[in-house]
Amino acid sequence: MQTSDRRPRVCVVGPSWLFTGGLSQYTCRLARALAEETEVSALLMRRLLPKRLYPGRARVGAKVASSAYDPRVEVYDGVDWYWIPSLLGGLRWLRRRHPDLVVFQWWTGTVAHSYLVLAAAARSFGAKVVIEFHELQDTGEAKVPATQAYTGWILSRLVRRADSFIVHSAYDRSRLSKLLDLTGQPVAVVPHGPFDQYAVQHAPSRDGTVRLLFFGLIRPYKGLEYLLSAFDRLSAQEVAGFHLTVVGETWEGCTAPIRMIERAEHRDRITLVNRYVTDDEAKHYFAHADVLVLPYLRCSASGPLHIAMSNGLPVLMSRVGGLAEAARDYPGAVMVEPADVDALVAGLRTVRGRVGGHYRDPHSWRRNVDALLACSGQDVPEAAP
Repeated sequence: MQTSDRRPRVCVVGPSWLFTGGLSQYTCRLARALAEETEVSALLMRRLLPKRLYPGRARVGAKVASSAYDPRVEVYDGVDWYWIPSLLGGLRWLRRRHPDLVVFQWWTGTVAHSYLVLAAAARSFGAKVVIEFHELQDTGEAKVPATQAYTGWILSRLVRRADSFIVHSAYDRSRLSKLLDLTGQPVAVVPHGPFDQYAVQHAPSRDGTVRLLFFGLIRPYKGLEYLLSAFDRLSAQEVAGFHLTVVGETWEGCTAPIRMIERAEHRDRITLVNRYVTDDEAKHYFAHADVLVLPYLRCSASGPLHIAMSNGLPVLMSRVGGLAEAARDYPGAVMVEPADVDALVAGLRTVRGRVGGHYRDPHSWRRNVDALLACSGQDVPEAAP
């Protein structure tokens, strides 16, 4: 390993706040963690795709995030999907920063062509390249004709320019190895860091009602309809002790859960907020929740899960993919099999016993920072006494 008297220079590449989502939050939070030990910068993807094609087009550009980049992080915001002139500015900015390590946050094929050019540029001046996978391809995007083949074609070329890879679970490492030939290339499994930017003071229920929260985009793989079916199966006496709040923006035409809520047997025990909420609103909903429910049918990672764990909340969740691994050491987790209404009913009864406890989050950003510093090929100078 090379030693140096200076701090490593790391550039994180990910989405900006224009199309705000969970990866916008992750990129910002990772940069802040890295700023403790590196000279960190952030090169952001601004216009991810033509606005008319984005499921959340109505809120593009709206101020929904209260998080902001640490003053120590130099930010280029950013590179647009159609490149001209933003890519040229991004390339000049990247060369001027001359990072030792460039970390690409991967979750969608919309950034593939930009990442390929930026990775080639980084390699041209000697930077190491790491790709951090959050999802191989967005599930809705993969349904669009030819996008899966296009993304796979560019991704196979992008990985040839990478020195190493990071995934958040052994489940994702297995999926990645089936899609791409990474023989001889290091793939580190590093859990998702905590979303402690959403830490709040819990507000206890005044009447003893257990306040259930479903939070996040409403999409087919989220399994919300199974939770609603389970909620309807509770007896009138049982349901009087619960209240369910559903907060999320509908994507991929997933309107069946909304119709189920409208005609639910216990409609008076359900609150629906069918839109993308601001960070301040998100904090309010988590402060007033006793249990987070994640009835997913598949999953690599979940921002809401990490918000809940950062706040020590009990979580009722499906035992699927990377989700189960992320919560494996979290004592507040109650896991059930996916797409199983009976199991969810039993889980609702079980999780009542977890309410009131505050559970320790097993995750920290220390592991993420250490993994990236190892990739940089440089020792970190010891802090002065």
